[in-house]
Amino acid sequence: MRHSTRRILSVIATSCALAAGLVIPASGASAATRDPVVLVAGTFSAGFAMEPLATRMRNDGYDVTIFELPTLGTQDINLTSQALATFVDGVRSRKDAAKVDLVGHSQGGIVARAYVKNFGGASRVDSLVTLGAPNQGTSIANLIDFFAQCAGVVACEQMSVGSSFNNSLNAGDDTIGSVRYTTVRTLQDELVRPVDNAKLNVGAVNVLIQSKCWARVVGHVGLILDGTVYSAARQALEGKTSISPNCFAG
Repeated sequence: MRHSTRRILSVIATSCALAAGLVIPASGASAATRDPVVLVAGTFSAGFAMEPLATRMRNDGYDVTIFELPTLGTQDINLTSQALATFVDGVRSRKDAAKVDLVGHSQGGIVARAYVKNFGGASRVDSLVTLGAPNQGTSIANLIDFFAQCAGVVACEQMSVGSSFNNSLNAGDDTIGSVRYTTVRTLQDELVRPVDNAKLNVGAVNVLIQSKCWARVVGHVGLILDGTVYSAARQALEGKTSISPNCFAG
């Protein structure tokens, strides 16, 4: 009887071990299929400013690299988008990845969009998430341009509502090829005005943080620091088209 009991326990233990062996590699394989993520910084933003967001993502198992805008985003956005193209190809080569996901803050979102539309990114990007990007331009840039000619900052002029760059970027489809587009915006954004200029049109998922989390206060810089915003971005990277931000995320 004891021998029979031992055999039964041995079979159960072996079955559990086999099951564990099957489950663990499957989880690892799922993580391995995630695209590398490139975080694209905004105007005047040093790369390290994106580290809080990068840390959140790495803690969730993402492979993250930060792209700091050349000249900190003062030059022609087309030149910056070409630099992003080179950077992404380097990431793809190092990670042996066919595609990447892009998360762009402020001007970084515009740079990412221009890369996808004009510089080969459509075949190299799975998901593009913009955080407070002036996708339709921002009247703040118009004011700076009117009173100070944008202090000679080319990108400032390009982000003005109605600029030739902005009109060209938004001509035709806002969403290119099979790339998944998600925009995240906040009512308290001080730099993208009107706030809805951060949206894209047909084909994109547009998330207003306060539509679900009415008491959440998030400024422009806060978009790369806030836990609720991150919860929305993470869902976008997971491919969700119905996004419900976690209103109580730290």
